[in-house]
Amino acid sequence: QVQLVEFGGGLVQPGGSLRLSCVASGFAFSDYGMSWFRQVPGKEREYVAGVSNINSKFYKDAVKGRFTISRDNAKNTVYLQMDSLKVEDTAVYYCRRTGSDYWGQGTQVTISS
Repeated sequence: QVQLVEFGGGLVQPGGSLRLSCVASGFAFSDYGMSWFRQVPGKEREYVAGVSNINSKFYKDAVKGRFTISRDNAKNTVYLQMDSLKVEDTAVYYCRRTGSDYWGQGTQVTISS
């Protein structure tokens, strides 16, 4: 069955960096786009970034120039490199097989001094 598992969350000071990973299994990873979303308690889950099966990349305006999405099809993994982190980036981050109901369990990212 489809499984998505995120890694890499944590506590970082403002201006710091984190790299999130999402390891996929149970489907032909290279055939699908993958996305990252995030959610803050009391708010709707929001789109952060996506990478298509042909490696086209898309970003929410608020993270452009700071976040980089990438994929390694040999490792069935999608990454989200997050630099210049801000307090407002604090959220639970989820990966998703784009356009599907397949989500990971989420990983907490906290930006605080």
